[in-house]
Amino acid sequence: MPASLTDAKSADLFARARRVLPGGVNSPVRAMRSIGRDPLFVERASGAELVDVDGNRFVDWVCSWGPLIHGHAHPDILRAVEEAAVAGTTFGAPTGLEVELAEEIVKRVPSVEMVRMTSSGTEASMSAIRLARAATGREVVVKFAGAYHGHVDGLLADAGSGLATQGIPASAGVLESAARATVVVPWNDRAAVDAALARGDVAAVICEPIPANMGLVPADDGFLAHLRSATVDAGALLIFDEVITGFRVAPGGAQDLLGIVPDLTVMGKVIGGGLPAAAFGGSRELMERLAPVGDVYQAGTLSGNPLAVAAGLASLRMLDDAAYARLRATTRSLADGLRDAAKGRPVHVVEGNGLLTVFFRDAPVRTYDDARDCDHDAFADWCRALLARGVYAPPSQYEAWFVSLAHDDDHVARTVDAAAAAFEAAG
Repeated sequence: MPASLTDAKSADLFARARRVLPGGVNSPVRAMRSIGRDPLFVERASGAELVDVDGNRFVDWVCSWGPLIHGHAHPDILRAVEEAAVAGTTFGAPTGLEVELAEEIVKRVPSVEMVRMTSSGTEASMSAIRLARAATGREVVVKFAGAYHGHVDGLLADAGSGLATQGIPASAGVLESAARATVVVPWNDRAAVDAALARGDVAAVICEPIPANMGLVPADDGFLAHLRSATVDAGALLIFDEVITGFRVAPGGAQDLLGIVPDLTVMGKVIGGGLPAAAFGGSRELMERLAPVGDVYQAGTLSGNPLAVAAGLASLRMLDDAAYARLRATTRSLADGLRDAAKGRPVHVVEGNGLLTVFFRDAPVRTYDDARDCDHDAFADWCRALLARGVYAPPSQYEAWFVSLAHDDDHVARTVDAAAAAFEAAG
Protein backbone atom coordinates (compact mmCIF):
# COMPACT_ATOMS: atom_id res chain seq x y z
CA MET A 1 0.00 0.00 0.00
CA PRO A 2 1.65 3.29 -1.04
CA ALA A 3 2.39 5.82 1.66
CA SER A 4 0.58 9.16 1.51
CA LEU A 5 2.05 12.43 2.66
CA THR A 6 -1.27 13.39 4.25
CA ASP A 7 -2.47 10.24 6.02
CA ALA A 8 -5.12 11.24 8.53
CA LYS A 9 -3.98 9.39 11.66
CA SER A 10 -0.34 10.38 11.23
CA ALA A 11 -1.31 13.99 10.59
CA ASP A 12 -3.45 14.06 13.73
CA LEU A 13 -0.72 12.47 15.85
CA PHE A 14 1.87 14.90 14.52
CA ALA A 15 -0.35 17.87 15.36
CA ARG A 16 -0.82 16.52 18.90
CA ALA A 17 2.88 15.70 19.23
CA ARG A 18 3.95 19.23 18.32
CA ARG A 19 1.94 20.54 21.26
CA VAL A 20 3.80 18.40 23.81
CA LEU A 21 7.13 17.40 22.18
CA PRO A 22 9.67 19.87 20.67
CA GLY A 23 9.19 19.56 16.92
CA GLY A 24 6.84 16.68 17.58
CA VAL A 25 9.67 14.18 18.05
CA ASN A 26 12.10 12.86 20.65
CA SER A 27 15.14 12.83 18.32
CA PRO A 28 15.62 15.39 15.50
CA VAL A 29 16.15 13.19 12.43
CA ARG A 30 12.77 11.52 13.01
CA ALA A 31 11.06 14.77 12.02
CA MET A 32 12.09 14.14 8.38
CA ARG A 33 12.55 17.87 7.80
CA SER A 34 15.62 17.30 5.62
CA ILE A 35 13.47 15.51 3.04
CA GLY A 36 10.56 17.94 3.30
CA ARG A 37 7.79 15.81 4.76
CA ASP A 38 6.14 14.94 8.05
CA PRO A 39 7.32 11.96 10.10
CA LEU A 40 6.02 8.42 10.07
CA PHE A 41 4.17 7.29 13.17
CA VAL A 42 4.77 3.56 13.53
CA GLU A 43 2.14 1.21 14.90
CA ARG A 44 3.90 -2.15 14.71
CA ALA A 45 6.74 -4.00 13.02
CA SER A 46 7.91 -7.53 12.37
CA GLY A 47 10.95 -8.90 10.59
CA ALA A 48 12.09 -6.42 7.93
CA GLU A 49 8.80 -4.54 7.62
CA LEU A 50 6.92 -1.94 9.63
CA VAL A 51 3.38 -0.61 9.46
CA ASP A 52 2.38 2.96 10.26
CA VAL A 53 -0.75 4.08 12.08
CA ASP A 54 -2.58 4.50 8.77
CA GLY A 55 -1.90 0.94 7.69
CA ASN A 56 0.87 1.72 5.20
CA ARG A 57 3.47 -1.06 5.06
CA PHE A 58 7.18 -0.38 4.42
CA VAL A 59 10.34 -2.36 3.85
CA ASP A 60 12.43 -0.96 6.69
CA TRP A 61 16.08 -0.10 5.98
CA VAL A 62 16.39 2.09 9.10
CA CYS A 63 15.94 -0.73 11.63
CA SER A 64 15.83 1.72 14.55
CA TRP A 65 19.14 3.19 13.28
CA GLY A 66 21.12 -0.01 13.74
CA PRO A 67 20.21 -2.08 16.80
CA LEU A 68 17.87 -4.45 14.94
CA ILE A 69 20.42 -6.59 13.15
CA HIS A 70 17.96 -9.51 13.44
CA GLY A 71 14.99 -7.40 12.36
CA HIS A 72 11.94 -6.38 14.37
CA ALA A 73 10.43 -8.54 17.12
CA HIS A 74 12.73 -11.54 16.70
CA PRO A 75 11.14 -14.36 18.72
CA ASP A 76 14.36 -15.36 20.51
CA ILE A 77 14.97 -11.79 21.67
CA LEU A 78 11.35 -11.32 22.73
CA ARG A 79 11.53 -14.57 24.70
CA ALA A 80 14.72 -13.48 26.45
CA VAL A 81 13.19 -10.13 27.41
CA GLU A 82 9.99 -11.75 28.64
CA GLU A 83 11.89 -14.21 30.81
CA ALA A 84 14.02 -11.42 32.26
CA ALA A 85 10.99 -9.19 32.93
CA VAL A 86 9.23 -11.88 34.91
CA ALA A 87 12.17 -11.88 37.32
CA GLY A 88 12.13 -8.08 37.64
CA THR A 89 12.78 -5.11 35.36
CA THR A 90 15.58 -3.42 37.30
CA PHE A 91 17.40 -3.92 40.59
CA GLY A 92 20.14 -1.32 40.87
CA ALA A 93 22.39 -4.25 41.81
CA PRO A 94 24.61 -6.68 39.90
CA THR A 95 23.11 -9.66 38.05
CA GLY A 96 24.56 -12.78 36.49
CA LEU A 97 23.31 -11.77 33.04
CA GLU A 98 25.43 -8.61 32.93
CA VAL A 99 28.50 -10.70 33.73
CA GLU A 100 27.62 -13.03 30.85
CA LEU A 101 27.20 -10.12 28.45
CA ALA A 102 30.52 -8.60 29.55
CA GLU A 103 32.22 -11.97 29.01
CA GLU A 104 30.70 -12.21 25.52
CA ILE A 105 31.96 -8.73 24.63
CA VAL A 106 35.46 -9.43 25.95
CA LYS A 107 35.57 -12.67 23.98
CA ARG A 108 34.65 -10.90 20.75
CA VAL A 109 36.33 -7.47 20.76
CA PRO A 110 40.15 -7.52 20.33
CA SER A 111 40.87 -4.38 22.38
CA VAL A 112 38.57 -5.08 25.31
CA GLU A 113 39.67 -6.84 28.50
CA MET A 114 37.12 -5.14 30.73
CA VAL A 115 33.87 -3.33 30.00
CA ARG A 116 31.61 -0.81 31.75
CA MET A 117 27.95 -0.73 30.70
CA THR A 118 25.86 2.41 30.21
CA SER A 119 22.38 3.17 28.89
CA SER A 120 23.32 5.21 25.79
CA GLY A 121 26.13 5.75 23.35
CA THR A 122 26.40 9.37 24.48
CA GLU A 123 27.10 8.23 28.05
CA ALA A 124 29.66 5.73 26.82
CA SER A 125 31.61 8.18 24.66
CA MET A 126 31.51 10.85 27.38
CA SER A 127 32.87 8.35 29.91
CA ALA A 128 35.57 7.03 27.58
CA ILE A 129 36.82 10.57 27.02
CA ARG A 130 36.86 11.27 30.75
CA LEU A 131 38.90 8.11 31.26
CA ALA A 132 41.32 9.08 28.47
CA ARG A 133 41.88 12.50 30.03
CA ALA A 134 42.55 10.94 33.42
CA ALA A 135 44.95 8.38 31.97
CA THR A 136 46.99 10.92 29.98
CA GLY A 137 46.71 13.98 32.22
CA ARG A 138 45.74 15.97 29.12
CA GLU A 139 42.56 17.76 28.10
CA VAL A 140 42.26 18.12 24.33
CA VAL A 141 40.33 15.63 22.21
CA VAL A 142 40.68 15.35 18.43
CA LYS A 143 37.58 14.46 16.42
CA PHE A 144 36.80 14.48 12.71
CA ALA A 145 34.58 16.91 10.84
CA GLY A 146 31.15 15.41 10.25
CA ALA A 147 31.57 12.80 12.97
CA TYR A 148 28.90 12.32 15.62
CA HIS A 149 29.72 10.66 18.93
CA GLY A 150 26.59 11.51 20.86
CA HIS A 151 25.47 14.86 22.17
CA VAL A 152 28.38 15.37 24.56
CA ASP A 153 29.03 19.12 24.87
CA GLY A 154 32.69 18.95 23.93
CA LEU A 155 31.99 16.77 20.90
CA LEU A 156 29.25 19.02 19.52
CA ALA A 157 31.97 21.12 17.94
CA ASP A 158 32.39 22.28 14.35
CA ALA A 159 35.65 22.99 12.60
CA GLY A 160 37.05 26.50 12.56
CA SER A 161 39.16 27.71 9.67
CA GLY A 162 42.44 26.01 8.91
CA LEU A 163 43.90 22.54 8.74
CA ALA A 164 43.51 21.49 12.37
CA THR A 165 41.62 23.99 14.50
CA GLN A 166 40.04 24.33 17.89
CA GLY A 167 36.36 23.60 17.72
CA ILE A 168 33.57 26.13 17.85
CA PRO A 169 30.15 25.30 19.36
CA ALA A 170 27.88 23.43 16.95
CA SER A 171 24.81 23.86 19.13
CA ALA A 172 23.32 26.58 21.27
CA GLY A 173 24.04 25.82 24.90
CA VAL A 174 27.50 24.36 24.23
CA LEU A 175 30.09 26.41 26.09
CA GLU A 176 32.95 27.86 24.08
CA SER A 177 35.28 26.51 26.74
CA ALA A 178 33.97 22.98 26.10
CA ALA A 179 34.35 23.32 22.34
CA ARG A 180 37.87 24.75 22.71
CA ALA A 181 38.95 21.46 24.26
CA THR A 182 38.12 19.77 20.95
CA VAL A 183 40.24 19.98 17.82
CA VAL A 184 38.39 19.19 14.60
CA VAL A 185 40.25 17.81 11.58
CA PRO A 186 39.12 16.50 8.17
CA TRP A 187 38.58 12.76 7.82
CA ASN A 188 41.24 10.96 5.76
CA ASP A 189 43.72 13.84 6.20
CA ARG A 190 46.98 12.56 7.69
CA ALA A 191 48.65 15.96 7.70
CA ALA A 192 45.80 17.44 9.71
CA VAL A 193 46.00 14.63 12.25
CA ASP A 194 49.75 15.12 12.59
CA ALA A 195 49.31 18.88 13.04
CA ALA A 196 46.75 18.32 15.78
CA LEU A 197 48.89 15.79 17.63
CA ALA A 198 51.93 18.06 17.37
CA ARG A 199 50.25 20.38 19.91
CA GLY A 200 51.42 17.99 22.63
CA ASP A 201 48.27 18.35 24.75
CA VAL A 202 46.00 15.78 23.07
CA ALA A 203 44.46 13.18 25.37
CA ALA A 204 42.74 11.17 22.66
CA VAL A 205 41.69 10.92 19.05
CA ILE A 206 38.13 9.62 18.69
CA CYS A 207 36.74 8.29 15.44
CA GLU A 208 34.37 5.83 13.88
CA PRO A 209 36.71 3.32 12.21
CA ILE A 210 34.08 3.09 9.46
CA PRO A 211 32.27 6.44 9.64
CA ALA A 212 28.51 6.17 9.14
CA ASN A 213 27.27 9.50 10.49
CA MET A 214 28.14 11.55 7.41
CA GLY A 215 26.97 8.70 5.27
CA LEU A 216 29.26 5.71 4.91
CA VAL A 217 32.76 7.08 4.27
CA PRO A 218 35.46 4.42 4.71
CA ALA A 219 39.01 5.31 5.63
CA ASP A 220 41.60 5.55 2.88
CA ASP A 221 44.07 2.68 2.77
CA GLY A 222 46.52 3.07 5.64
CA PHE A 223 44.70 5.94 7.35
CA LEU A 224 43.61 4.00 10.44
CA ALA A 225 47.07 2.46 10.76
CA HIS A 226 48.46 6.00 10.66
CA LEU A 227 46.06 7.05 13.43
CA ARG A 228 47.23 4.14 15.53
CA SER A 229 50.94 4.80 15.12
CA ALA A 230 50.61 8.59 15.36
CA THR A 231 48.67 8.46 18.64
CA VAL A 232 51.18 6.05 20.14
CA ASP A 233 54.04 8.37 19.17
CA ALA A 234 52.19 11.38 20.61
CA GLY A 235 51.31 9.66 23.89
CA ALA A 236 47.59 10.02 23.14
CA LEU A 237 44.91 7.35 23.25
CA LEU A 238 42.94 6.13 20.24
CA ILE A 239 39.21 5.71 20.85
CA PHE A 240 37.08 3.81 18.37
CA ASP A 241 33.40 4.70 18.39
CA GLU A 242 31.85 1.39 17.35
CA VAL A 243 28.30 2.23 18.38
CA ILE A 244 27.25 1.53 14.79
CA THR A 245 29.93 -0.88 13.55
CA GLY A 246 30.30 -2.92 16.74
CA PHE A 247 29.06 -6.50 16.15
CA ARG A 248 27.51 -5.39 12.85
CA VAL A 249 30.40 -5.47 10.39
CA ALA A 250 32.19 -8.43 12.03
CA PRO A 251 31.99 -10.50 15.24
CA GLY A 252 34.36 -8.10 17.00
CA GLY A 253 33.42 -4.96 15.14
CA ALA A 254 35.44 -2.87 12.69
CA GLN A 255 38.65 -3.37 14.67
CA ASP A 256 38.24 -7.11 14.19
CA LEU A 257 37.55 -6.66 10.48
CA LEU A 258 40.34 -4.13 9.84
CA GLY A 259 43.00 -5.36 12.26
CA ILE A 260 43.54 -2.05 14.07
CA VAL A 261 43.38 -2.22 17.87
CA PRO A 262 42.39 1.01 19.70
CA ASP A 263 42.96 1.83 23.37
CA LEU A 264 39.27 2.30 24.17
CA THR A 265 36.12 1.22 22.35
CA VAL A 266 32.63 2.69 22.59
CA MET A 267 29.82 0.24 21.81
CA GLY A 268 26.04 0.40 21.54
CA LYS A 269 23.02 -0.45 19.38
CA VAL A 270 23.47 -4.18 18.63
CA ILE A 271 24.59 -4.98 22.20
CA GLY A 272 21.15 -3.92 23.45
CA GLY A 273 19.21 -6.10 21.03
CA GLY A 274 16.76 -3.23 20.48
CA LEU A 275 16.65 -1.98 24.07
CA PRO A 276 18.61 1.02 25.43
CA ALA A 277 22.14 -0.17 26.15
CA ALA A 278 25.74 0.81 25.44
CA ALA A 279 29.19 0.22 26.87
CA PHE A 280 32.84 1.21 26.68
CA GLY A 281 35.86 -0.98 27.23
CA GLY A 282 39.60 -1.35 26.97
CA SER A 283 42.59 -2.84 28.71
CA ARG A 284 42.40 -3.91 32.33
CA GLU A 285 44.97 -1.25 33.22
CA LEU A 286 42.83 1.55 31.76
CA MET A 287 39.46 0.29 32.91
CA GLU A 288 40.58 -0.19 36.50
CA ARG A 289 40.99 3.57 36.72
CA LEU A 290 37.17 3.63 37.01
CA ALA A 291 35.39 3.83 40.36
CA PRO A 292 35.02 1.93 42.61
CA VAL A 293 38.59 0.65 42.17
CA GLY A 294 40.02 3.80 40.60
CA ASP A 295 39.77 7.57 40.69
CA VAL A 296 37.57 8.21 37.60
CA TYR A 297 33.92 8.49 38.55
CA GLN A 298 31.22 7.03 36.31
CA ALA A 299 27.79 5.70 37.29
CA GLY A 300 24.31 4.94 35.97
CA THR A 301 21.12 3.79 37.69
CA LEU A 302 19.98 1.62 34.78
CA SER A 303 23.43 0.53 33.56
CA GLY A 304 23.38 -3.21 32.96
CA ASN A 305 19.58 -3.20 32.99
CA PRO A 306 18.47 -6.88 33.02
CA LEU A 307 16.01 -6.51 30.12
CA ALA A 308 18.58 -4.83 27.86
CA VAL A 309 21.29 -7.28 28.89
CA ALA A 310 19.02 -10.24 28.11
CA ALA A 311 18.14 -8.81 24.70
CA GLY A 312 21.79 -8.06 23.94
CA LEU A 313 22.95 -11.54 24.89
CA ALA A 314 20.28 -13.15 22.72
CA SER A 315 21.24 -10.89 19.83
CA LEU A 316 24.99 -11.57 20.05
CA ARG A 317 24.60 -15.32 20.46
CA MET A 318 22.79 -15.55 17.13
CA LEU A 319 25.58 -13.70 15.31
CA ASP A 320 27.75 -16.55 14.04
CA ASP A 321 29.84 -16.81 10.87
CA ALA A 322 26.84 -17.91 8.81
CA ALA A 323 24.86 -14.87 9.95
CA TYR A 324 27.63 -12.49 8.91
CA ALA A 325 27.95 -14.23 5.54
CA ARG A 326 24.21 -13.73 4.94
CA LEU A 327 24.40 -10.10 6.02
CA ARG A 328 27.29 -9.45 3.60
CA ALA A 329 25.46 -11.15 0.74
CA THR A 330 22.25 -9.19 1.31
CA THR A 331 24.14 -5.91 1.56
CA ARG A 332 26.02 -6.62 -1.66
CA SER A 333 22.84 -7.59 -3.49
CA LEU A 334 21.06 -4.42 -2.37
CA ALA A 335 24.02 -2.19 -3.25
CA ASP A 336 24.40 -3.74 -6.71
CA GLY A 337 20.68 -3.41 -7.31
CA LEU A 338 20.62 0.25 -6.33
CA ARG A 339 23.59 0.95 -8.63
CA ASP A 340 21.74 -0.66 -11.51
CA ALA A 341 18.58 1.25 -10.64
CA ALA A 342 20.44 4.56 -10.82
CA LYS A 343 21.15 3.91 -14.53
CA GLY A 344 24.19 6.15 -14.86
CA ARG A 345 22.89 9.03 -12.77
CA PRO A 346 25.40 10.98 -10.64
CA VAL A 347 24.98 8.63 -7.69
CA HIS A 348 27.55 6.69 -5.67
CA VAL A 349 26.47 3.67 -3.61
CA VAL A 350 29.00 2.90 -0.88
CA GLU A 351 28.64 -0.42 0.95
CA GLY A 352 30.09 -2.09 4.01
CA ASN A 353 29.03 -5.20 5.90
CA GLY A 354 25.43 -4.51 6.88
CA LEU A 355 25.67 -0.82 5.90
CA LEU A 356 25.36 1.32 2.79
CA THR A 357 24.76 4.90 1.68
CA VAL A 358 23.40 6.28 -1.58
CA PHE A 359 25.31 9.52 -2.19
CA PHE A 360 23.81 11.92 -4.74
CA ARG A 361 27.15 13.10 -6.09
CA ASP A 362 29.10 12.55 -9.31
CA ALA A 363 32.38 11.80 -7.53
CA PRO A 364 33.40 9.56 -4.62
CA VAL A 365 32.97 10.81 -1.05
CA ARG A 366 36.12 10.86 1.13
CA THR A 367 35.36 13.68 3.58
CA TYR A 368 32.51 15.53 5.23
CA ASP A 369 32.92 18.37 2.73
CA ASP A 370 32.38 15.85 -0.07
CA ALA A 371 29.19 14.62 1.64
CA ARG A 372 27.98 18.19 2.03
CA ASP A 373 28.53 18.66 -1.71
CA CYS A 374 25.84 16.08 -2.53
CA ASP A 375 22.62 17.10 -4.25
CA HIS A 376 20.44 17.19 -1.14
CA ASP A 377 17.34 18.31 -3.01
CA ALA A 378 17.55 15.37 -5.40
CA PHE A 379 18.12 13.04 -2.47
CA ALA A 380 15.05 14.41 -0.68
CA ASP A 381 12.89 13.97 -3.80
CA TRP A 382 14.11 10.40 -4.20
CA CYS A 383 13.62 9.54 -0.54
CA ARG A 384 10.03 10.84 -0.58
CA ALA A 385 9.40 8.83 -3.74
CA LEU A 386 10.72 5.71 -2.01
CA LEU A 387 8.36 6.23 0.91
CA ALA A 388 5.44 6.65 -1.51
CA ARG A 389 6.38 3.22 -2.91
CA GLY A 390 6.61 1.45 0.45
CA VAL A 391 10.35 1.69 1.16
CA TYR A 392 11.56 3.36 4.35
CA ALA A 393 15.15 4.52 3.83
CA PRO A 394 17.01 6.86 6.21
CA PRO A 395 15.54 10.34 5.66
CA SER A 396 18.93 12.05 5.62
CA GLN A 397 21.81 12.09 3.16
CA TYR A 398 24.17 11.77 6.13
CA GLU A 399 22.79 8.50 7.51
CA ALA A 400 23.51 4.89 6.58
CA TRP A 401 21.02 2.24 5.51
CA PHE A 402 20.95 -0.67 7.97
CA VAL A 403 20.65 -4.14 6.51
CA SER A 404 19.27 -6.85 8.78
CA LEU A 405 19.21 -10.62 8.78
CA ALA A 406 15.44 -10.39 8.36
CA HIS A 407 15.82 -8.83 4.90
CA ASP A 408 15.53 -11.40 2.12
CA ASP A 409 15.72 -11.52 -1.68
CA ASP A 410 12.12 -10.34 -1.99
CA HIS A 411 12.77 -7.26 0.17
CA VAL A 412 15.80 -6.43 -1.95
CA ALA A 413 13.89 -6.89 -5.20
CA ARG A 414 10.97 -4.74 -4.01
CA THR A 415 13.40 -2.06 -2.88
CA VAL A 416 15.35 -2.03 -6.14
CA ASP A 417 12.13 -1.82 -8.18
CA ALA A 418 10.91 1.06 -5.99
CA ALA A 419 14.30 2.77 -6.25
CA ALA A 420 14.29 2.61 -10.04
CA ALA A 421 10.81 4.13 -10.16
CA ALA A 422 11.81 6.72 -7.56
CA PHE A 423 14.84 7.74 -9.64
CA GLU A 424 12.54 8.25 -12.61
CA ALA A 425 10.02 10.18 -10.55
CA ALA A 426 12.69 12.35 -8.96
CA GLY A 427 14.11 13.26 -12.37
